[in-house]
Amino acid sequence: MTIETYRKLSDLPDTIPVFPLSGVLLFPRWSLPLNIFEPRYLNMIDDAMRGHRIIGMIQSQGGDRTAPDLAAAGCAGRITSYSETDDGRYLISLTGICRFGTGEELPVETPYRQVHPDWQTFADDLIAPPEISLPERPELVRALKRYTQVNSLEVDWEAVENAPMETLINALCAGCPFGTLEKQALLEAHGVSERAQTLIALLDMDVPGDDSSTLQ
Repeated sequence: MTIETYRKLSDLPDTIPVFPLSGVLLFPRWSLPLNIFEPRYLNMIDDAMRGHRIIGMIQSQGGDRTAPDLAAAGCAGRITSYSETDDGRYLISLTGICRFGTGEELPVETPYRQVHPDWQTFADDLIAPPEISLPERPELVRALKRYTQVNSLEVDWEAVENAPMETLINALCAGCPFGTLEKQALLEAHGVSERAQTLIALLDMDVPGDDSSTLQ
């Protein structure tokens, strides 16, 4: 199966393993590289590679370190690249398919956790949004310029100007140093357009005052 195979909710599994990791986001049609070294997650990747190759990325939110509380929603991705290092680590890439509500956590004997995902809320993730439905690039660039200047961050502005809008929005949501709650708000936004507006609001909130005229 390929990513294009997942066209309706019935194409998605009823049970998925989850990888709780605070501050890390996966989005539909977005690729996330991961370096896997902890034994229980090596086991998880082994099992996924023998099965449907889907795992759920989800933020942890407090609780016990070995079994942290799970956020209300995550995003499932398919392992689309895989290699093993000489020291036993796995280098993988996940390509996002669909977000999910955490649903019921299952009693399992595996060392990693599994949930019965609720896909229904995010069914629209299986359809790429038309470019016309996304916000204008200048609006996002304006907010990003102010944010990066105030926070002394380096940005590849050529990529910002040329990347497809959905790719750009997801890259900024995943890469900007927001807190766990802010990142969760970005993940749970209804669609890509709402995610972009939430991103712009967060970028503006982190800039004191309203001195945009001096940063054009």
